[in-house]
Amino acid sequence: HSLCSLEYENHRPLYNWFLEQLGIYHPRQIEFARFALTYTVMSKRKFVELVAGGHVNGYDDPRMPTLTGMRRRGYTPEALRNFCELIGVAKTNSTVEFAMLEDTVRDDLNKRAPRVMGVLDPIKLVITNYEGEGELLPCINNPEDPSAGKREVPFGRVLYIERDDFMEVPPPKFFRLSPGKEVRLRSAYFVLCHDVVKDADGNVTEVHCTYDPATKGGDSPDGRKVKATLHWVSAEHAIDAEVRIYDHLFREPFPDKVAEGGSFIDNLNPDSLRIVRAKLEPSVAGVETGWRCQFERLGYFCVDKDSKPGALVFNRTATLRDTWGRIAARG
Repeated sequence: HSLCSLEYENHRPLYNWFLEQLGIYHPRQIEFARFALTYTVMSKRKFVELVAGGHVNGYDDPRMPTLTGMRRRGYTPEALRNFCELIGVAKTNSTVEFAMLEDTVRDDLNKRAPRVMGVLDPIKLVITNYEGEGELLPCINNPEDPSAGKREVPFGRVLYIERDDFMEVPPPKFFRLSPGKEVRLRSAYFVLCHDVVKDADGNVTEVHCTYDPATKGGDSPDGRKVKATLHWVSAEHAIDAEVRIYDHLFREPFPDKVAEGGSFIDNLNPDSLRIVRAKLEPSVAGVETGWRCQFERLGYFCVDKDSKPGALVFNRTATLRDTWGRIAARG
């Protein structure tokens, strides 16, 4: 067979004539629609322009829709094969939602990726009534795979939590940590916020809490309920890592739709890459390039090839939910 895209359909008579005149094997020519994906471009010419212009860091940049880029971002071969089976092959031009690709990746990684705790924007949480040197708490590696077992995570008096998991003056329906409110720490204890420490500019630098020793494991023997569960990392044992937060390469779903005289480059998303310094649990020390995991409550991540001993680099593969879909729905 001779497979090509739809624009070659008009050339089929000439193609057939040449083969007949040459007297060589005559394969059947079949035309299919090109694969198009929202929030990106699929043209090799545009790939060259993106790389040559320094808009991406090479053809294996995790924002690029190349196989090397997708591999570096953390997409699995199984997820890509499932995606191709899902979208099929068409004879009419159409565009596939990027969210469909991410959903396929999430479905695959949810089954196979181990869970770890990492804090991307850390603020200290001090448990003022905690005594002792600390302890090791068992945590489930993957609730979707019982055979993955458990790991032990160090817990102590000083922890890191996400900065946006605390608000000093919370709005209605904010169920995470705030003064006078109790929450669950994942696989650990209930904690109740009673004070904060601020810097000279009035920014909160520490959250002070008390914990209930009877709630070890995350359940209360008296039956009281909390409405939020937070992830955390022991400050004493935390590993520093660079985390690259990737988003859509373009801010518009159809990058080629520009005003007269414009270019698809005009639609580049300035926030497609954000780099943060994160605190991770110590179980990730020594993981190899390409290792995939879920940072609990945050998304799926993959160890990048730029990692070095003692200096891990993670790429965000996908969020836990379709963030852009929710933004679009709100208008």
